[in-house]
Amino acid sequence: MTYLILKNLVLGPILQLLFRPWVRGSENIPKRGAAILASNHLSFVDSIFLPLKVKRPITFLAKSDYFTGKGFKGALIRWFFKANGQLPIDRSGGKSSEDALNTGLGVLERELVLGIYPEGTRSPDAKLYRGRTGIARMVLEAQVPVIPVAMINTEKVMPLGSKYPKIRRVGMRIGEPMDFSRFAGMESERAVLRAVTDQIIYEIKQLSNQPYADVYASTIRNRLARSTN
Repeated sequence: MTYLILKNLVLGPILQLLFRPWVRGSENIPKRGAAILASNHLSFVDSIFLPLKVKRPITFLAKSDYFTGKGFKGALIRWFFKANGQLPIDRSGGKSSEDALNTGLGVLERELVLGIYPEGTRSPDAKLYRGRTGIARMVLEAQVPVIPVAMINTEKVMPLGSKYPKIRRVGMRIGEPMDFSRFAGMESERAVLRAVTDQIIYEIKQLSNQPYADVYASTIRNRLARSTN
């Protein structure tokens, strides 16, 4: 209920007026049943604009830091993410990766739409980076369609590290569903997981027209962080 109020009566109309978001290909999202939306990740606001223009509610797996902030700002962010159906996950790896996988599978078992950023973190420079194979494992275990998504110009609204948004028009392109049922039962094979992930990233690249870098975005972000210290 809170989600619908925010989207249709409170936040949604304001965002529509200020940013005039456009969407192409929304008909590619199935009207019912489980599905994964696999999107590039340019900005914090990707998780705001994509649900705004998609009719079905989207459950995102959000990093747990968004749910642990202190003070009024932390409480506000925590409330916003919970109200929008986002689930906290730990991205530290190991057992945390397995827990994140199980959380995502739980969402799909309930016949819902799950939003995933295959790059694992926001792009530091608007390039598209190598995908993490967790999405492929989830796809093969759940046997659900993957819909590639390209967010457009959201990095201009709120670049990495910025505190306040800028008024810019944003958009999104939604591709046709991808079927990986031919790889059913092969979710333990690394080569298959990499091939599936690379194909998803390729389709996102075709939609976004971003330059591609065959390295993890987190590697570049860590490198940039070290150079500024």
